[in-house]
Amino acid sequence: MTNEEILQKLEEEIHLRGFSPHTHEEYMLRAKSLMLYTNRPLEELAEQDLRAYLLYLLDVKKLSAASVNGYNSALRFLYGAILHRHLNFYDIPRHKHIYTYPTILTMQEIQQIFDSADSLRDKTMLMTIYGGGLRVSEIVNLKTSDIYASSMRILIRQGKGRRDRFTLLSKTNLDILTKYWYSYKPKHPEHYLFLNRSKNKMTTRGASDIFRRALRKSGIQKPASIHTLRHCFATHLLENGADLYQIKKLLGHTHIQTTSRYLHLSNFENNLTSPLDSLFIKTEDQ
Repeated sequence: MTNEEILQKLEEEIHLRGFSPHTHEEYMLRAKSLMLYTNRPLEELAEQDLRAYLLYLLDVKKLSAASVNGYNSALRFLYGAILHRHLNFYDIPRHKHIYTYPTILTMQEIQQIFDSADSLRDKTMLMTIYGGGLRVSEIVNLKTSDIYASSMRILIRQGKGRRDRFTLLSKTNLDILTKYWYSYKPKHPEHYLFLNRSKNKMTTRGASDIFRRALRKSGIQKPASIHTLRHCFATHLLENGADLYQIKKLLGHTHIQTTSRYLHLSNFENNLTSPLDSLFIKTEDQ
């Protein structure tokens, strides 16, 4: 089977299994990347060739552990589902992911970023991401019909894992969305809410650039990305008394363990007293 035939079968298999458009794009790109790197028929590659490719991604391309593991998953699907070869986990292990805490901005810093946005459109987009905990892919796919003003909710269609969910629509968010709507009157055949200067659907890269410009203009030096707003949404909700199961539902997480990471990010220590202080208070009273 030629590489072109393998790519065709891969595309058919992804479509048959109903994978998301994002997964479809990533698996196809990673298969093509392997072809370019090896310049050989995929059926002829040994596990040592695949190891060399993953090491190239780590050492030469300097990709993160998460990115390399994404390539690893794509290769396992390609060889397992299409070529019916199951790769040995010992020969081709997954890279150990070292979890580090994401940057969390204070509410004052988030306000600074909003105030530094280039336009009302940009400010509205960033406020909607933070106000509802949206992913960047979700904000660019948001449609006018997804804003439920009567019930103060935002419908997220086909989020990660191709699941629909509702999240919060705050009064402040609704007010600026209304102002944005009457100021810009966005018109698109598929009714996307946020459009670029060419009146086309906003891209994830375009949305990320909007955040980067606002962050730079704000003068905040913390290493943050547009996804930081989602982390801040969850962390600030937790600090304000929401429970993990409420936050899990709003974020669209499958497992509570994913949401529980925000326990480590919230500033719950403010309400706690070290037992060392309690010990010395008792000693002084005596």
